[in-house]
This record gives sequence, C-alpha cells and structure tokens, in this order.
Amino acid sequence: MQETPIPKPIRKIIHIDMDAFYASVEQRDFPEYRGKPLAVGGSPTGRGVVATASYEARKFGVRSAMPSRQAIQLCPQIIFVHPRFEVYKSVSRSIREIFSRYTDLIEPLSLDEAYLDVTEDKMGIGSAMEIAKQIKQAIQEELHLTASAGVSVNKFVAKIASDIHKPNGLTFIGPSKIERFMDQLPVEKFHGVGKVTADKMKGMQLFTGSDLKKLTEEELVNHFGKTGHFYYRIVRGIDDREVQTHRETKSLGAEDTFTYDLTTPDEMNKELDRIGVTVANRLETKKLKGRTVTLKVKFSDFTQITRNHSFAHPVGDLDTITDTAKQLLEKLDLEGKAVRLLGISLSNFHEPEVKYRKYKDPEQLELFPFGS
Repeated sequence: MQETPIPKPIRKIIHIDMDAFYASVEQRDFPEYRGKPLAVGGSPTGRGVVATASYEARKFGVRSAMPSRQAIQLCPQIIFVHPRFEVYKSVSRSIREIFSRYTDLIEPLSLDEAYLDVTEDKMGIGSAMEIAKQIKQAIQEELHLTASAGVSVNKFVAKIASDIHKPNGLTFIGPSKIERFMDQLPVEKFHGVGKVTADKMKGMQLFTGSDLKKLTEEELVNHFGKTGHFYYRIVRGIDDREVQTHRETKSLGAEDTFTYDLTTPDEMNKELDRIGVTVANRLETKKLKGRTVTLKVKFSDFTQITRNHSFAHPVGDLDTITDTAKQLLEKLDLEGKAVRLLGISLSNFHEPEVKYRKYKDPEQLELFPFGS
C-alpha cells in the first residue's frame, strides 16, 4: 500500500526592514539631530550623494542616492553627517542577535534588512505575526530604533508588505489575499521592476498587477527578456525561493539603465559616482575587497563592452572604485556614441574578514543604503 506523502507546511516568512536606518541611528545617538531633516552621506558643499535621509528630510523630497546639491535645493536647512559605518555594523550585529533568538534561517539583504523563515521557530511560538511583533518590540526596547515588518508565505510578498505602512509598520498578507493584493499593486512597486522597466510597462498600458496578468508568459518574455518568466510568477504571488543563509560571492557590482541616453562625459561621470556608492557600500557589507574593477558600458545601439583594471592589492574604497571606473571610461572612444547603461563591479576577491556560518553568531548584515 502506497503511503500518502505528507504535504510540506506553508512557509512563514518575515521581512524586516529598519526605518531610515543610518539616519535613525544618528538621531538616536545625537539628540540635537532629532526632529530635524538629516542626511547621512553627501556634504553641505554639494559634493557626493545622500546615503539615507531621515523622515523629516523625506517630507521635502530628499531621497537616497540623490546628489547633495539637489537635496540642498529641496531642503536648505538639511543637516549632513558623515557615515559611521562601524557603528551601523555594530547595531546590525545586535539586530541579528535578536533575529537569531527565533530562527537560524536568516538571509541578510543589507545591514538593515533581512528575510527570516519562521515556519518552525526556536521558541515554539507558531505565529509569524507574533514573532514579528516581538522582534519589533525588542528592537525598539533594546536598541531604541524602529523597524517595519512584512509577513506572508513567500519572500516576494513579505518584502512588499514590509513597505506598506512604513515607518514602524507591521503588515500581514495571507494566502487568500495575495492574488487580490497583487492585482491592485502598481507595477513600479513590484520588487525587481526599476524605473525604466516601469516606464516601458506604462507605455504598454500596463499599470497594475492585473494588467500584467493579461499577458501570457511568452508575451512577457518577448517584451522583457528572461525576467518575463519571473514577472509571470510573481504577479500571481508565486515565489518558491527559499531563505538562503549563505551565498558565495564571486563578483559584486551595480548597474543602471537610464531613461535617456547619456552623451557627455559629465553625465556619465555623475552616474558612475552614484553607482560607485552602491558598489562600495555592498563591499563594506560583506567585508570584501577586490583586485579587479570592471566597467560595463552598453550603447544606444545595444552593443556592449567591458573594460577592467587589476590592482596588486585588494581595493574597496569609494574613491578608488569610482576613479578607476572613470579612468576606464576616459580611455574609450565615445565620439558620436550615446550610452544607455553603465555598470561597475569588483571581482578577484580576497578572503572576507569574517566568513559566514550557519548564523549561530550575529554576523554583519549587508550594507546597502538605497531604499532603507
């Protein structure tokens, strides 16, 4: 007699996202900043870009990755402070320790953001919502900071849920509500849909999840490439990805496709400055340095080239990364050419200072300021 297979339990996934993490730490530690528009990163001289803005600054339209000079124009009274990465990493370790009280299945996305699989939790609580409440309460009482949490049956929906009621929010989207929720979701809110893709979708009269759902998987692939397979699944709330506690990093970088083609060196260097911030902070996250800096350029005719430079010693600081990328760009023949995409990556890593384990210890979470 054949035994009936035991069905797998429905996953219970929590996505925790700290609220304006860097800025909130600064306001916690320095009372004179509380209640005032604050930018971590950038400078009052207009150089550099904002890493994270306090909610007081966001009311004026200041956002992460915004050039300092634009932030000053929007909010002349804004206060700029230099990032204290060691402090943020220390706080992040404390946050991780709180997570590990409930589960060892933790997937860090940034210093201030992580997925938790609490399908089976250490304390036997059983309720993902109760666990999320306890985690938020512990972060507030022990670290004097606030976090937002999203709870659902998969990573994609949990991540979107955590952003709904920020700051200090807690949102549950259960299985019976996922399809309706995804139908109503604007396309720009879908994780993985950037501004360029969102604009393309809207140009096709695709404004919400329900609009996307009208297209077949083949049609989505035809319009958006391989990512169309992903869109087809997530618009239906299907996400089978497991919470991953370890991923080997062979290269690390960031790139951006622009809404209009870049034609001048100044425009390109400005974008490389912005992309360089992302790369440097991601390296800081994983405590990695690389010996090879690679510049990726895609032109308006969709031809693509890469150029790289290798160092005798590992590098990871922002100035070296951006300066090297600009030097590689300067050597290219750009006469009469327009650029639609730029990217910077590092590879040929040395061994990280701290290797990931099964998260028995509160290792640092990944540092990635944008969208915090």
